[in-house]
Amino acid sequence: MGLKIVATPIGNLSDISQRAIETLKSVDAILCEDTRRTFKLISYLGFSKQLISFNDNNAEKKIPELVNRMKTGNEYALVSDAGMPVISDPGMKLVNECHENDIPIDVIPGPSAPICAVAASGLNASHFVFLGFLPRGSKLRKLIRQMCEIEIPIVFFESPYRIKETLKEICTVSPNARVFVAREMTKVNQTFYRGNPCELSEKVNPIGEITVVVEWRSNPITPQ
Repeated sequence: MGLKIVATPIGNLSDISQRAIETLKSVDAILCEDTRRTFKLISYLGFSKQLISFNDNNAEKKIPELVNRMKTGNEYALVSDAGMPVISDPGMKLVNECHENDIPIDVIPGPSAPICAVAASGLNASHFVFLGFLPRGSKLRKLIRQMCEIEIPIVFFESPYRIKETLKEICTVSPNARVFVAREMTKVNQTFYRGNPCELSEKVNPIGEITVVVEWRSNPITPQ
């Protein structure tokens, strides 16, 4: 019985670990954000397994049943569409319920987009704050200002539809910041950009999955 939290590739399917493969094969079923994405992965690995949709839309409804089944001996693997589950996905609620019900939990580590981006950035991110997806509008500028005022590097995910807007906001608040944008990491079209937010807002190709690292280099501009 129990829950296995399994990291999956963020792009290149060859990055999955042997332990992750063995775990996915051994469990009763795999809980996944998008069954189509996970089906592609296990098909690549050469086996089949029951896939159960588990996402923001159905997590609250499915958690009680999943917990009851684990109590009676079932074992599930929890995966996200890419990378480590529970990071910016609904898995946290299920993991918390497992703790509350004394259900065994294990973690099978592997690829993580924030860590990969920090490693590739070359920026001083020996400590940083991971923010997931940033808020929009005035809340975005307020958050950016708070982070650069205390000079804590930030790492976050961004939509290709909003990356240029976000970089422009960073440029407005802290034009001398150093920014690293990782697009489509480990995939065929992987692209890295590094520079100040003003120039990158014009340079970045807004396509695909994007992770950003920001290192502040000066005090923010005081609003007029």
